[in-house]
Amino acid sequence: MAKLVIVPTPIGNLEDITLRALRIFRECDLILAEDTRVTKKLLSHFEITKHVLPFHAHNEHKALSGMIDRIMANTITVLVSDAGTPGISDPGFLLARECVAKGINVECLPGPTAFVPALVASGFPCDRFVFEGFLPHKKGRQTKLTRLGQEDRTVILYESPHRLIKCLEQICEFIGPERNVCVVRELSKIYEEYKRGTAEEVLAHYKSAAPKGEIVVLIEGKHGKNEL
Repeated sequence: MAKLVIVPTPIGNLEDITLRALRIFRECDLILAEDTRVTKKLLSHFEITKHVLPFHAHNEHKALSGMIDRIMANTITVLVSDAGTPGISDPGFLLARECVAKGINVECLPGPTAFVPALVASGFPCDRFVFEGFLPHKKGRQTKLTRLGQEDRTVILYESPHRLIKCLEQICEFIGPERNVCVVRELSKIYEEYKRGTAEEVLAHYKSAAPKGEIVVLIEGKHGKNEL
């Protein structure tokens, strides 16, 4: 019976791959990848050779029907993104939903997701939180930030290095310069960094030290530690 297995891959440190993920890679018939070059490099590191096809945000809608046919023609098809868990701010949701609709078994392995270690190590409450992924680039961005500023729960965002300054400036403007934030860069990599402080303090830091790498931004809830 056809099955789609969603496999998280390391967000930086290759030691974070699981033994189960490696077994599934070896057993599967086909791998659908956000970037075939990235995935082939990962497979090569673990001496695994498999047929890999592209499945990314630019072709997700168009390729959906054909991918379903391929999945149904195989026993095990794997879906991966460049790093982390597919479907979490990466392609994957549409394929998983369509497989469920077609009666195809869908499984997801536990594994790396950037926002979880960032949240747990931030020092902010992590029993209740809001994950928003990437904010809209233009339309609705200010409205969303204003709304998130009213949250009592910890807010988690993904951000690119070249937009981090703008993001922190807008947090200062629409949420407040005194609100505590934590910016996490390069999780699991050599230059992993946690920068904690008020939005104003963290903004000043990154204005003097240009940010690089993958970034998670955490915003403490409106009532901070008092909510506990």
